Amino acid sequence: MPKLKKIPKFKTEDEEVEFWDNHDTSEFYDLTKMERVIFPNLKRTVKTISIRLPESMINSLKYLSNSLDVPYQSLIKQYLSETISKQLHITHVAKPKR
Repeated sequence: MPKLKKIPKFKTEDEEVEFWDNHDTSEFYDLTKMERVIFPNLKRTVKTISIRLPESMINSLKYLSNSLDVPYQSLIKQYLSETISKQLHITHVAKPKR
């Protein structure tokens, strides 16, 4: 096993993000010694936004959510999440490898 590199000290979070975006973690950590960790009290960070939607769309969402027995805002989040995941996958797959 090659010798592990030392992680530099970072002045800012942006500097650290830049560093990890351009380096392989396995050069700094022995991944065979990693353990799964669970954070039971960790809550997702959410931000409230305001979005204007046509009333007919909102009514359709409410109808769908009612038939699925899901709150309509949760249904919107689910639809957004699924669409974002698909688009990210498409973008990632379509990106040429260097």
